[in-house]
Amino acid sequence: MALKMRMARGGRKKAPFYRIVVADARSPRDGKFIEKVGTYNPLLAKDDANRVTLDADAIKKWLAEGAEPSERVAKFLGAAGLIAIPANRQSIEKAKPKAKAVQMAKDKEEKLAAAKEAAEEAKAEAKAAAAEVAAAPAEEEAPAEEAVAETEAPAAEEETKAE
Repeated sequence: MALKMRMARGGRKKAPFYRIVVADARSPRDGKFIEKVGTYNPLLAKDDANRVTLDADAIKKWLAEGAEPSERVAKFLGAAGLIAIPANRQSIEKAKPKAKAVQMAKDKEEKLAAAKEAAEEAKAEAKAAAAEVAAAPAEEEAPAEEAVAETEAPAAEEETKAE
């Protein structure tokens, strides 16, 4: 008979309470079990001592007889030091993004990079244009002053002629 060490749900709606039990692997989750070896109350704070209670002697006995703990129970037993802490599972393949989603993300990144480059180029062009505009008025001011001087000179000559 294959033995499993797993949780059996109890409690009322939206207030779960679990018994950690040793049961035949073929029996249903909340069905017939061989022995209760602990409890788990997820409603208590994580640092509360009564959140997980375990009967260490019974657990060692059942592990020696070949009972396999479920993943969650194995985490509890590892935290209690009864077995080696199990390695974290890798994410499942179903959770990974599909090829189309990966391609869309890649396209989005490329568009953002292109937009960033275009903005930098526009800033560089604007700075260059501003530098040209700043340099150009200094050159144009001199001819403008000469033009003003030229227009004033004939006017001054006419005044002298009129007298």
